[in-house]
Amino acid sequence: MSEKTENLNIVTWEIHDTHPELVEPMREALSKVIDPEIGMNVLQLGLIRKVSIEENITKIYMILTTPFCPYAPAMIEATRKAAQEAIEQPATVDMGMEAWDFSMMEDPSALDWGMYT
Repeated sequence: MSEKTENLNIVTWEIHDTHPELVEPMREALSKVIDPEIGMNVLQLGLIRKVSIEENITKIYMILTTPFCPYAPAMIEATRKAAQEAIEQPATVDMGMEAWDFSMMEDPSALDWGMYT
């Protein structure tokens, strides 16, 4: 593991084991889905908790930073579309209800926004 990635909290998805060749295209596509309020992508924030493939359908399990996120519908659709285009098969997004917290971020040092003390 490189020095750059050794302190990252990268979630391991089911496709890491079942379809490892799809991990990078999926990460690349999902990294383009930005939370417009925070300005970080869904991977950086740790919002994509699970990715699996069942019966040729990509299934994504996602949470939001807040249950009343005004951008939720747009982010969910952007996530679904990005995943679908990344591996050229239908995709669904299931929403989780667990609370998001800063420890779920891939790089907790990104919290140095000056907003939290």
